[in-house]
Amino acid sequence: MSKHAHPDLADVPVTTVLSSLSDPLRLGVVRLLSDGQERQWGELDAPVAASTLSHHMKVLRSAGITRTRDEGTRCYVHLRRDELDAHFPGLLDSILNAPELGVTTVGIKRTR
Repeated sequence: MSKHAHPDLADVPVTTVLSSLSDPLRLGVVRLLSDGQERQWGELDAPVAASTLSHHMKVLRSAGITRTRDEGTRCYVHLRRDELDAHFPGLLDSILNAPELGVTTVGIKRTR
């Protein structure tokens, strides 16, 4: 069983979603995940400490933006795109299509 709580989006106010997306790093994570791929947390290349990234991931999960699943000792995350589009039509597209001014770039770590 997952140790991560995922809210029902019907219970999440739009202000909570907007607030969680107001941080440049979290917005960068959402842009990265908008390709529809599930990512392992260890793959995320962000310019912050692992503990700080973990905090940001929790904020996104608590706002209903991402879903995290455990597989053994690894955590995987993906964007709840379909659910977000159903509850907040057009919101995610508007945010993702906005100019990238101030967005912190988050990439994928390259392994050898």
